[in-house]
Amino acid sequence: MTGGTSGAKVPAYARAVVAIPVALFAWFCTMVPQVAGGASLYWEVRWLPQQGIALGFHVDGLALLFALLITGIGSFILLYASEYMRGQAHVGRFTAFLVSFMLAMLGLVLSDNLVGLFVFWELTAVTSFLLIGYSHEEATARRAALQGLLVTGAGALAMLAGFVLLGEAAGTYSLREMLAGAGLADHPSYAAILALVLAGAFTKSAQFPFHFWLPNAMAAPTPVSAYLHSATMVKAGVFLLARVSPILGGTAEWAAVLTGVGAFTAVYSAAVALTRTDLKQVLAYSTVMALGTCVMFIGLPPGDGFAPGALAAVTAVFVHALYKAALFMAAGTIDRATGTRDLRALGGLGRAMPLTFAASALASLSMAGAPPFLGFLGKEMLYSTALDSPAGLWAVAAVFLASAMIVTVALLVGAFPFAGRRETARREPREGRWPLWVGSLTLGACALIGGLWAPAAFDSLLLPAASAVAGRGLEFHPHLWPGMKPEVLLSAATLAVGVIVYWRRAALLAGLGRALALIPVTGDRSYDASMAGIARLAAWHTRWVQCGTHRRYILVVFGTLGVGLAAAIAVKGVASWPTGLPGASAVEWTLAAMIAASALVTIRARSRLLAICALGVVGTGAALVFALYGAPDVALTQLMVETLVVVIVAMVLLKLPDFRGEVRQTWTGRWRDGIVAVTVGLAITLVLLAVLAEPKSRDLTAYFERTALPEGFGRNVVNVILVDFRGLDTLGEITVLAVASMAGFALIRWRAIRPARRAAARAEGRP
Repeated sequence: MTGGTSGAKVPAYARAVVAIPVALFAWFCTMVPQVAGGASLYWEVRWLPQQGIALGFHVDGLALLFALLITGIGSFILLYASEYMRGQAHVGRFTAFLVSFMLAMLGLVLSDNLVGLFVFWELTAVTSFLLIGYSHEEATARRAALQGLLVTGAGALAMLAGFVLLGEAAGTYSLREMLAGAGLADHPSYAAILALVLAGAFTKSAQFPFHFWLPNAMAAPTPVSAYLHSATMVKAGVFLLARVSPILGGTAEWAAVLTGVGAFTAVYSAAVALTRTDLKQVLAYSTVMALGTCVMFIGLPPGDGFAPGALAAVTAVFVHALYKAALFMAAGTIDRATGTRDLRALGGLGRAMPLTFAASALASLSMAGAPPFLGFLGKEMLYSTALDSPAGLWAVAAVFLASAMIVTVALLVGAFPFAGRRETARREPREGRWPLWVGSLTLGACALIGGLWAPAAFDSLLLPAASAVAGRGLEFHPHLWPGMKPEVLLSAATLAVGVIVYWRRAALLAGLGRALALIPVTGDRSYDASMAGIARLAAWHTRWVQCGTHRRYILVVFGTLGVGLAAAIAVKGVASWPTGLPGASAVEWTLAAMIAASALVTIRARSRLLAICALGVVGTGAALVFALYGAPDVALTQLMVETLVVVIVAMVLLKLPDFRGEVRQTWTGRWRDGIVAVTVGLAITLVLLAVLAEPKSRDLTAYFERTALPEGFGRNVVNVILVDFRGLDTLGEITVLAVASMAGFALIRWRAIRPARRAAARAEGRP
């Protein structure tokens, strides 16, 4: 997508909406001194107090860091989008989706309650789906949007189950209370909780093998790529892991899974990034590399050194957000200016686009970890933490391999399009308007300023955030030149190897591409195979179940009901058989005999009308039982329903043709139907007997009797239950009846006016 028409006017609201993230960013900045001093801010709104669920918002160091990134980078992204989307259709809708995503992401990082966090988590998925599929007329955009929604949505469902187990195990759904208590490593459900929560985090943050959806999401417009898939949404999984680290971390399982998956994701995605030629694809895979690095260091247990994995991971999050948003915006500007993002068709843009070149250079130098940028400090911290950790050599090797390849990527995206001679492009390149470069230039400058004034950045933002992850106060004094230490030598070696790979990239990348092509199974192909399998399963299911025969529909429904009830009774062992015949009056025995006789007549009747009437007698007998036991309201409702059913069914069936010849059953079919009927009847009877065998509890009855008058303002308890306590349920039933009535009226009216329309058409000579 190359943007809109340059001469089109920018809607006023597209620029005015930037005030929302700017105001929020300024508000969060006022909290920095308090949070840096060790304070935590909290707001709560009662949501479901009966379930112990409140909509609470908690601001500590970790939440504040993410909130500042979301609103600060969001301000530049919205300004950038106002110009980038100039002349595009539905700009207002696009802007609304982008702002909605920003607010959902803010709710996610600030939420204190697990239920609230999940709600905001799903809101980010929905708004992301709408943004990725913005160009819905393109098949690639539709596929990418659906793929991202399905992959992250499946992980979110697993995560929801993990949240329920976590809340029950901790005895609270409040994250603050969980963080204040002890960890859950010794809980019997720990393994299940860990697996389910990691499923949600890994799918959201594109960890292997769920990494494939993120590069495909680059089908979205560049502002979406710069915001959702670099600075915010994909870091939601990293945020979740950092948030629950004091609760679930510190175990061998936690360390093994996070470090293993994170390290492999980082090295693999960095290698794939080198083989891509589309600017956004290169940046997307380098984002997966950065996310894998963050996950790996969250999982690393602290060693004897000065920096536990929490500080290294938080620093990597901050550094990556600054340079990656800047590079994505620069890539979009290059696309608008030249009409292409293919690196093979780019070159010599430095003179034509000097401001974009300056922004890309600053951001790519921080990405490569060159001094004196903040990225240099971040890379040193990664090395020093890996050296001090129990993981030792293999952690250093993973960081070195991934970082060296990312140095080459930084040169490819930050220098290659601007250096050399001018390549043939679709249009003559020129610098874009100021909203296209001011954000990337500012963020690139922040990466430089953050390195030069590192103590201020660490003391105000990074240390409080890392302390929240580590669960204890941390101290760190950054220095651009800490001396000739191993981490400095490793950083220098990383830069040297990255430059060499860039210099000799033609031969090296060709071999790397051939090696990666040998992998037999990829995430993308697995996704396509899974979707094709689901389609085949749905087709088979449709052919077998929805075959157009009502008899089979009824058989499947009641067979499933009977087997399910019988299995539940057998597993739970709650079957209760009566020890003798209950004492009953002559009236009760008469009603029971009438119901049984009517049921037999219904089964054996060969006349439709007789079967319908006999079935009505069964319902009438049930209504008389209700009346006999003191439930006149229920009895009256039952009588009305039975009367209407008999009349309506009789009218319908008497108008239908005779299907008895077509559906004549064999003895096998009759035995099958009889077995299903007996199974359902016996299972329901056993359920009722099991319920009656339990001691009667009047808690619910007493509650309704106690609250009907003061809260429902009614003395008829049944009416109060239907109108007040079950108001939404009753409204739904009324709505269903109203819709059915309107549909019936429409059919009757259509039957009345159809002959007149046909006559009018014949008179006019129309077919």
